[in-house]
Amino acid sequence: MLSNQSIMNCLMKVKEAIGEEVGVYTSAEVFVTSTSTRHASEMKTLIRKLDVNDETALDGKVYYRVEELGRLQYLVTVDDTPAGRTVGKMTVLQLETMLNLDQDRYDKDNFFKNLLLDNLLLVDIYSRANKLKIDIHAPRVAFLAELTARDNGAALEIVRSLFADDENCYVTAVNEYDIVLIRQVKADEEEKKLLKTAELIADTLQTELMENVRVSYGKIAEEIRKVANSYKEAKLAINVGKIFNPEANVISYDSLGIGRLIYQLPLPMCKLFISEVFRDQSPDKFDEETLTTINEYFANSLNVSETSRKLYIHRNTLVYRLDKIQKMTGLDIRNFDDAITFKIALMVVKYMRYMEDQNI
Repeated sequence: MLSNQSIMNCLMKVKEAIGEEVGVYTSAEVFVTSTSTRHASEMKTLIRKLDVNDETALDGKVYYRVEELGRLQYLVTVDDTPAGRTVGKMTVLQLETMLNLDQDRYDKDNFFKNLLLDNLLLVDIYSRANKLKIDIHAPRVAFLAELTARDNGAALEIVRSLFADDENCYVTAVNEYDIVLIRQVKADEEEKKLLKTAELIADTLQTELMENVRVSYGKIAEEIRKVANSYKEAKLAINVGKIFNPEANVISYDSLGIGRLIYQLPLPMCKLFISEVFRDQSPDKFDEETLTTINEYFANSLNVSETSRKLYIHRNTLVYRLDKIQKMTGLDIRNFDDAITFKIALMVVKYMRYMEDQNI
């Protein structure tokens, strides 16, 4: 079923071309839209009086049937004048074209949705792709846009409009919050081009919807059956990004680093690791000054001079703080091995807190 807005856009274009009013009803006798307010008050039971002819004149009006797969979908009504009949026929042609395009999009949306959710057998993937004339050997990437509020269809249409001119792009909604763009790319597509696409989606949705949106993307899938893997990678990137990089609204699977490994650790193992590393001094007990010093020290690649400059403190003050951290934890983060252990431990703590907040 076409949206009322898309039908109204069609009618307005016809009116601009011819200058005649036109109205549309559904097969269920429900008024859809019109270029004139008077059509809304017409008797909807007129549909029952019409025969199966494509064109029927009745009470100064002409009614045109718009069918899809042999079933009546819409009824177009115009004044019984030469100009009115021209408008009616043009509107029917436009609506039939829109219905065919909508059906084709629905079939492909349904295919990709089931492909992403692993609802298709391998043999069905190839047979249905060939039937829908989808290139099974083309490399593709799955981009995932996660909304903070349920989508009423607006976000889906926004993303579709962004890539409307690219026939090799497919957009579908896998649930009420997740919209997926499957875009055909080169096998050696540059990372910056993928990032640019993700940023375009994120910026457009945030501007249009006025809400926070996270966008991620997986690795390039070499052929059609591996597209689901790219989607799963994008989904993992969203989840891991929420924990270890919550400020970012765009994140790729390849940028996850060690966070990807930590995310898959069982919580009992995480708790055991933290107790062994920090003993009685959990990072939860660190004061703000200590945490700020640690984070800045890691952000500056263990460089004492640069860290002290960024913190606006004397170098000796920073050394004193690092000595204090060593006494508290037994780890000297000026030593590379201890720094790695400490960094991983902090990430594990962040992961544990997130899972506890999610009641997992």
